Order: sequence, then C-alpha cells, then structure tokens
Amino acid sequence: MRESNDLHQNLNRFAQTQSVSPPKNPLTSDPVVRDHNLYKTIRKRTHKLGSRIVKHYEPSELILNPPRPKDVTLELLMASQAHLGHSTSLWNPANQRYIFGVREGIHIISLEVIAAHLRRAAKVVEGVAYHGGLILFVGTRPGQESCVVRAAQLAGGCHLFERWIPGSITNGDQILRRCTIKVVDKDDNEIEGFEEKIADWRALKPDLVVVMDPRENYILLHECGLNNIPTIGVCDTDADPTWVTYPIPANDDRFVSTVLSHSWCLLLRNGLT
Repeated sequence: MRESNDLHQNLNRFAQTQSVSPPKNPLTSDPVVRDHNLYKTIRKRTHKLGSRIVKHYEPSELILNPPRPKDVTLELLMASQAHLGHSTSLWNPANQRYIFGVREGIHIISLEVIAAHLRRAAKVVEGVAYHGGLILFVGTRPGQESCVVRAAQLAGGCHLFERWIPGSITNGDQILRRCTIKVVDKDDNEIEGFEEKIADWRALKPDLVVVMDPRENYILLHECGLNNIPTIGVCDTDADPTWVTYPIPANDDRFVSTVLSHSWCLLLRNGLT
C-alpha cells in the first residue's frame, strides 16, 4: 500500500513538472503577457515536431543566389517552364533540332538540349571572364533590370536594360564624341591626371554580349557580328538561333526561365561556378 502511494505521488509530481503552462509570476497578471508566455513555452517544446522541407522551389532565389551548373536539374528547368515554346504557327524552322514535340498546339523544347546549351554558354562566359574580358549583359524587357544588374555585378561586367542606341559599336567614337569622359576608380571616384591621355582613347567594345531577348535587340546582334564579337542569347521557338553565336533554346517570355538561363552565365569571375 505504501509503495502504491509513493508511485502515485511520483506520477503526480512528474505530471506537474511536464505541464505546458508557463511558470507563475506575480508580475504577469496581464492576460496578454500571460498568453504570450504560454505561447513561447508551447513553441519551445513543440518547435522540433513535424516534418521539414529541405529543398523547395523559390523563384526569388534564382536572382539572389543563382544556382551553379551542377545544381540545376531537369526538374528545376521544368518548374521554371523553360521548355514551353510558342504556338506551332509562329515557329522558326531553324529551331527544329531543339524541339521535343507538340502539346496542345505549343512546341515543347527538349530539357536535355536546354541543359547542354546552358553548360556550353557558362563555359564561354567563364573563359572570357577568366582572361579579363568585358562582358555586356542586355535585358530590355520590363522586370529584367534586377537580373541584368546582378549578373553584371557578379561577373564584373556591364549591364544595359534600356533601348540600345544604334551604332554604339560600329560608330561608337562619333556617338560618344559629345559625351563627357573621365577616369574613375573601382568606387566611381574621379581620378585626376589623365586629361591628356583621354583625348587619344577610343571607345571600349565588349568581348562578349549576353542578350535575354534577341528579337528585340537584333541591331545589337548585327553590330556584334560586324565586329566579330561573340554573343549568347535565349532563343525561343519563334526566334532565329543563327542570330547569336551561342544560342540557348528556352522560353524567353517566362521571366523565371530567363532568369534561370541567365544565372548560369554570371557567377564566373569569382570562381563560383
């Protein structure tokens, strides 16, 4: 009888110690404070319960933390809808080798072909950035500013998200003749002492141009071809892939897919790919 009473007393004492109610404090007579303390106590004991999703798809992460080529999978390409082309009535026959099939009147681009061309484009950008070349990232559609600027920052290049001025490459000296030219450091602070040398300097030309929308920047691609400047572009099924040197067959209307295609070509100068 005595042992049973001791057992009941131990069980009652254990139940009191495992109670989820917060410790009593005479200073917390406010019901709001009491409820908040109860909430923190319950959360402290239950925050490790349940399942956790380790890998999930977040489109914003493609801009903030672009994936490496080895981290991009065919599932991620499908989730970004990079395989969806245009209507069959708008297709360009030059894209026939990239098309996997037709579904509901829309051409489907092969995911394996997209991945292969992305890897090739990333290697090209990596080689140009490794040798200190100047890379120009161009995206003139609304909403592409953040992606283009982020790419230029990571690759140490230049960016353009406004209308391309015709003749900036083929006739750059005449167009920039009326512009004020100055020498700046890495923080854009003007450096004095180069006034006499600036007069003999010529306009810079990019060593590589990465274009998001080749159809809207055909003049830029034409000027690059006249000056033997290699180009990389995201070509949809309605665009001509022969306009660019290294085409990336993918959906250029879907913003997430263009960001994904662009992100493979920008983490290079710092050896992030």
